[in-house]
Amino acid sequence: MGPLTPTRTMRLWGPRSLGVALGVFMTIGFALQLWGGPFQRRLPGLQLRQPLAPSPGSAVSSCLPRQRLVFLKTHKSGSSSVLNLLHRYGDQHGLRFALPARYQFGYPRLFQASRVKGYRPQGGGTKPAFHILCHHMRFNLKEVLQVMPSDSFFFSIVRDPAALARSAFSYYKSTSSAFRKAPSLAAFLANPRAFYRPGARGDHYARNLLWFDFGLPFPPETKTKRGNPHPPRDPNLPQLNVLPSGTGPRAQHPLDPNAIFHPAPTVAGGHSQTSSPASLDLGSSSFIQWSLAWLDSVFDLVLVAEYFDESLVLLADALCWGLDDVVGFMHNAQAGGEQGRGAVSNGGVTAEDRQLNAQARAWNHLDWALYVHFNHSLWARINQYGQSRLESAVAELRARREALAKHCLEGGEALDPKYITDRRFRPFQFGSGKVLGYVLRSGLSLADQEECERLATPELQYKDKLDAKQFPPTVSLPLKTSRILSP
Repeated sequence: MGPLTPTRTMRLWGPRSLGVALGVFMTIGFALQLWGGPFQRRLPGLQLRQPLAPSPGSAVSSCLPRQRLVFLKTHKSGSSSVLNLLHRYGDQHGLRFALPARYQFGYPRLFQASRVKGYRPQGGGTKPAFHILCHHMRFNLKEVLQVMPSDSFFFSIVRDPAALARSAFSYYKSTSSAFRKAPSLAAFLANPRAFYRPGARGDHYARNLLWFDFGLPFPPETKTKRGNPHPPRDPNLPQLNVLPSGTGPRAQHPLDPNAIFHPAPTVAGGHSQTSSPASLDLGSSSFIQWSLAWLDSVFDLVLVAEYFDESLVLLADALCWGLDDVVGFMHNAQAGGEQGRGAVSNGGVTAEDRQLNAQARAWNHLDWALYVHFNHSLWARINQYGQSRLESAVAELRARREALAKHCLEGGEALDPKYITDRRFRPFQFGSGKVLGYVLRSGLSLADQEECERLATPELQYKDKLDAKQFPPTVSLPLKTSRILSP
């Protein structure tokens, strides 16, 4: 795959060429989305003196915290830990969450605005102001923009497919028919087509799960049936707007829900070439580059699980948040797992492990392309931020996490769920591995107890807490009736 330059531009398509492209898309049968485009109390000794300073070379010396956020919560990529910091930040600042009726937005189907609790479409009354959309969904930009402002900060997280495959196989073995039939991950990856059937129930977990979560179209060979409806033909296609991608903050170019954005440039032999989806081989690197360029035009930042702490520092900087706002504990980690930290390397592992890593990346080749692309973009951002500055901030973040763990947690670390008797802190147990959680130390002050509870609350319980806060249950009191006296 040829590199994509950081100065990518977006090509404006005319209605005629777009119509031809859409026709080809429908003919080959894959879905094209019509893209529309403080802590008030600190634990003792953990006060943050100042928010993170703007990046070197920034045109402004101060910034306002971003509070309109869209987080695409990808599966098995450390996203539950990011979700916790968003829950805490929104809870403490009185922000309004776009919440699902249960715990996901109709996944694995594409996101629909109608699945947001309390959502009212235009013309249906006063539209509630949502600040944060962050629970599991399959990304669908046009519908997201019906719920969230177009200048929201869009971000997500990716993970090395080799590590993701190990975690997904353990967690979704009972859910994916392909994983369920395979005696082991090694057996599955040695001959995946003996177990995997495109469109089979739960098998989106078994191949290119990141690509699926991002809502991207699949080549015919890997296309899944569920949640991938064919778009209707629109005889009145809207005029298209150009959306620059790459180096600057995308928030300066709000997304237009009535426009369709098409990343077009590809790079071959060092020369920029303009391509359209109609001209691309869906299994080719050009199609993959086109898809990645579109993601660049939509997402302001994509975190990388293997560089989780570095990603959090960059996130705090991009959002103009304090470092304490992104300090937290790992959530939804399985016992014996790597808990989202550390790259899957080829050093210090067995030959069998190296072979499994290679097989997992090859089988999940679209996810591998996503990962390589966003790993490169993360490190480009790190270089812009400054290596020494980043190292200092990461060291401070880790020191604060360690201090919080010692102050808040029994044993100072995550524990086996058998030790967690308080249902408020016991994570949902799913899959073949035990999901770790936290027990709070006794003797905490009321203020510290409240803050430590936020840090330790699993995602499902925190979602329920936010739901009750935004939609307090109505209590119907029994009618008082007068006793009728006999005459």
